[in-house]
Amino acid sequence: MATHKLLLLPGDGIGPEVMAEVKRVIDWLDRRGVASFAIEEDLVGGAAYDSCGLPISEEAMAKAFAADAILLGAVGGAKWAHVNYEVRPEAGLLRLRKDLQLFANLRPAVCYPALADASSLKRELVEGLDVLIVRELTGGVYFGEPKTITDLSDGQKRAIDTQIYESYEIERIARVAFELARTRRNKVVSTEKHNVMKTGLLWKQVVSEVHGSSFEDVALEHQLADSCGMQLVRAPKQFDVIVTDNLFGDILSDVAAMLTGSLGMLPSASLGGVEEVSGRRRALYEPVHGAAPDIAGKGLANPIAMVGSLAMALRYSFGELEAADRIEAAIAGVLAGGVRTADIYSEGKTRVGTAGMGDAILAELDKAA
Repeated sequence: MATHKLLLLPGDGIGPEVMAEVKRVIDWLDRRGVASFAIEEDLVGGAAYDSCGLPISEEAMAKAFAADAILLGAVGGAKWAHVNYEVRPEAGLLRLRKDLQLFANLRPAVCYPALADASSLKRELVEGLDVLIVRELTGGVYFGEPKTITDLSDGQKRAIDTQIYESYEIERIARVAFELARTRRNKVVSTEKHNVMKTGLLWKQVVSEVHGSSFEDVALEHQLADSCGMQLVRAPKQFDVIVTDNLFGDILSDVAAMLTGSLGMLPSASLGGVEEVSGRRRALYEPVHGAAPDIAGKGLANPIAMVGSLAMALRYSFGELEAADRIEAAIAGVLAGGVRTADIYSEGKTRVGTAGMGDAILAELDKAA
């Protein structure tokens, strides 16, 4: 059995609390012989700043480069609002993404049947929802130059953000989307604004070329981003994989996540390219939720998104599909059994804290085993 090198970066706020529950699941997988891990741990975000004056140390970055995958809890909080912009907690996460070249952000939107009524949409529209948004993460308007605010002679100001994409950036994210679709329901919707944006025109052209050259077995549809947003709310289960740029991906992934009624329960992955020598794809996995400093240390945080991030790592980095299925089935079983943390609690259910939810997930794993 291969041993997977996993770096844990608990981070700030509720990060260490939810990471503690992931450690329990990792230990269960190890003890049961389901998967084997070599674990390292380090600091990121505000915790790293308090320790060394940087949002991530060089030692931690070296561990990140050596790891097969990284699990990150959360970063940030008002405690560090005074620090210089360059060393703010979030800069640690951004450096990981940049230096590891994690260009593909995977945001699943899965609606557990037990939580379908928590969605703002009707149950029949969201029950069984399973959409994966593949967002280009390192290009586009968030990184394009020039990016300026200038004073004009008439007393007005002018702000400029620049949307830039090169064909190789579009090609590599398209390949990730098509490859993932082959493991799912074999359909990709590519979305942009080719009717008004030159980058959208290039996006559509390159995605079509990649499809025609290597992925004709996968169904491909093009949609304008505004229409895609409308369709996500009108009939979300029509989608399987959505591939899009950095800006539209930021917006559409939050829309899709809220369809599930449980934004704070969803995991995510950020993937890099495949290394030529090792064949390994660098990857970082983290919950969608933030550090939630208001409840940190109170044992109230929901660890499901963090545990789900481990399942994504097992699936996409380690090829441990059975282990990933076990964890995801355990989460569904816990929710079907009525166990709830405060953020998803409703009358008549069993309310538990962070460790209590971890206990319930482990109990489901034991029962299935």
